[in-house]
Amino acid sequence: MPAKFPKLATLAALLLGAATVFSFAPFGACALPALTLAGLFALWQRAGSPRRAFALGFAFGIGLFAAGVSWVYVALNAFGGMPAILAAVGTAGFCAYLALFPALAGWITARTTAPDSVARLIVAAAAWTLAEWLRGWLFSGFGWLSIGYAQIDAPLAGYAPIGGVLLPGFFLALTAAWLCDAVTSLDAYRRRTLLSAVVVAIIWVCGYALIRVDWSRPVGEPTTVSLVQGNIGEDIKFEPAYREKTLAIYADLVARSGGRLIVLPESALPMFADEVAPEYIEQLRAAALKNGGDLVLGLFFFEPRTNADDDDRYFNSVVTIGTAPTQVYRKHHLVPFGETIPLKPVFGWFIRNVLAIPLADQTPGPAYQEPFAVAGQRLAVNICYEDAFGNELSLRTADATLLVNVTNDAWYGHSLAAEQHDQISAMRALETARPMLRATNTGITSIIDHHGVERARLPWFTRGVLEGTIAGREGITPYVRFGDALTVALALLVIATTLFTMRRSRRKALGAFGRDAGIQ
Repeated sequence: MPAKFPKLATLAALLLGAATVFSFAPFGACALPALTLAGLFALWQRAGSPRRAFALGFAFGIGLFAAGVSWVYVALNAFGGMPAILAAVGTAGFCAYLALFPALAGWITARTTAPDSVARLIVAAAAWTLAEWLRGWLFSGFGWLSIGYAQIDAPLAGYAPIGGVLLPGFFLALTAAWLCDAVTSLDAYRRRTLLSAVVVAIIWVCGYALIRVDWSRPVGEPTTVSLVQGNIGEDIKFEPAYREKTLAIYADLVARSGGRLIVLPESALPMFADEVAPEYIEQLRAAALKNGGDLVLGLFFFEPRTNADDDDRYFNSVVTIGTAPTQVYRKHHLVPFGETIPLKPVFGWFIRNVLAIPLADQTPGPAYQEPFAVAGQRLAVNICYEDAFGNELSLRTADATLLVNVTNDAWYGHSLAAEQHDQISAMRALETARPMLRATNTGITSIIDHHGVERARLPWFTRGVLEGTIAGREGITPYVRFGDALTVALALLVIATTLFTMRRSRRKALGAFGRDAGIQ
């Protein structure tokens, strides 16, 4: 792309970002980011200033997130009650915020390296990875659409148990850097291009070999499981008139379940725990006892304020019922503006009066909570999009044999969100070498094995019970032990080494030029 056509280059970056969405579920073009990032890196190669590289990265990010997370609009407008114009503005602002991270990667790349240099390409790959890591935790974090998720069915997935989703993404970005260099400088640097091709091939072959490594081992007897999908629309879920119907639906589905472990979705019962009739709890308990196991149920707990200066407290929770003693998990990582209100004095009025989101100001549970000991297994439970934070989930995995995610993706209607979320859950299973059981309200309810392979699922927007048998696993992967630290350290090392080598070569070149000038 000639540098003299800046508007055309910006449009190209925008389209490349939008095209990247097709690499994620449900489309699955896993190699596509290598091409789209190669295109972005080529544009950064021609960027004459850090400001220009920032603009190109921002355009790429706008394309990626506007196409990939536009389902936020559905939650705000269709179910959050926000007027269409405000919902569109809110979604656009959110996408613009997310686009700042690839923009930052472009700025760092152009600020530290020279145009049309191999150093710029290497730094671009590492800076992209660091920007994804930063996006995953800053201001609560939103790691959705990190390019490593697209590799769940590709050879690079073998690196996930070592460095999490960021490591396959880093190697994919390095592959993109090589592709860019190969296309733009093949004739001038044939030997360098071939050497880089060998390095990239080794990375991919090693990833393929690592897929076959078992980082965990079976423990105990396999457990039969029943994952319940109630398929209750978000528009009626919290309606008082539909409450008895909801209770009847779940009672019937539980009665039909044959698993030793029965899992119901997030907030399956649209009421507080102390509002549930004791006879209904006993009905659920009887079904669990009949199967010789336990039931895991999502609902809310309410704790009234203890004095005038406090607030009432609401906890998005999961509770066990059955043969084991009652255990409770309280959601720790809450969704900003959906479950918790950042800067409450500023945004509190807006959330309470413009959005129709029930229980938008919840209280987080502790960061670490013991796994549930139920049905012969130890469950690391997480609620809804908590499974998008692998670094946090890994802290609770070492003592668990199974991962359980309870979710309500009905907020996003018939959008890409549910498929993308299921893919994220598969990455968590692969990183921790633990099976993942997903019980969702409207889908996707699924059973995922310890290699991140989905073994069974219920059709989307149907009511039913997914039955299966799964074996718990024990053993600690490098990612469970170190989290994101290994990949972040590797990316920083690559940048530091590249910049050191570049400056050393520059000093040698200047020294040689000075000697030649002295001779003349």
